[in-house]
Amino acid sequence: MTDPADLSPQELRILVAIADSGSFSAAAATLGTTQSGVSHAVRGIERKVGAVLFARGRTGARPTAAGTTAAAHARRVLRMLDVLAVDARAAARGTGADEAADGPLHIAAFRSAALHLLPPVLGRLTARRPGIEPRVRIVREVGPGTAGEVIAGRADVGIATLGTATPTPPGLVAGVLVEEPYALVHPAGHPAPRSLPLVDWTENCSSYTREWWASQDWIPRATIEAEDDGAVLAMVAGGFGMAIMPALSLAAAPSTVRITDLGPGRPTRSVGYVSTPELAASAAVRALVRELRLAHTGAVVPPTWHTGDAPEAVPRD
Repeated sequence: MTDPADLSPQELRILVAIADSGSFSAAAATLGTTQSGVSHAVRGIERKVGAVLFARGRTGARPTAAGTTAAAHARRVLRMLDVLAVDARAAARGTGADEAADGPLHIAAFRSAALHLLPPVLGRLTARRPGIEPRVRIVREVGPGTAGEVIAGRADVGIATLGTATPTPPGLVAGVLVEEPYALVHPAGHPAPRSLPLVDWTENCSSYTREWWASQDWIPRATIEAEDDGAVLAMVAGGFGMAIMPALSLAAAPSTVRITDLGPGRPTRSVGYVSTPELAASAAVRALVRELRLAHTGAVVPPTWHTGDAPEAVPRD
């Protein structure tokens, strides 16, 4: 077995191209080379790594467990080579890396963060650092979620829910940006919102929230499952049910719904960022986190929340 440190950047690009495209021929087309050249390169890469990285078949090439891990490392190494170039150019010009931050910034975010949290932040970021090119990928915050995108090397930073049933994976760094409360949301003017069915969606899965729900005998089991929080809000606005939703999901709530504070014992959700230690130190990620912290220094509370003046909408002790 050859030392895997002998892997070249081009070999890393081949690994990533196959993993992303699912075939040697598609990877060859992406890289502007031949399928035989890709096949030869993969045999050499596997020899250096000491593991089979792709299961070859008539329908293409599927990464093995070793191949998935190798491709994730390859993406992250290639990204760090980009960061090396940015920092080196800054040093050559005698400017700080922060001032010289440029190039793509890959961000993974769950839906409500991408809709309501990121746009103003990215506007300020690109105004101050016009060389940065944000590229946002919307990911469902279930299973690996946005943190999984960072681990896989597809994102430099993820906007994630922290402290939930899925903890931050080892090897990543994280920081809380905002603690957002959950609230009861129901059709405006409904005489007995607690009699309505509960509308829910898969991502609304904070372990603390679930425990809180289980202790509230006034909340029924969910009978309507929606695809995402936007669909939940639309169902509630249409009068089809009530929901327990975090503040970020309610940032653009229509006037046809009423949002009621659940009181001092209400559940909350921590929203923050995750990155690798290496990329967290890069100029672009530091600049993004700085803008996020400046924009979100306290709890997110929509201005239309009510504090319990609708007796039937507020849980009883």
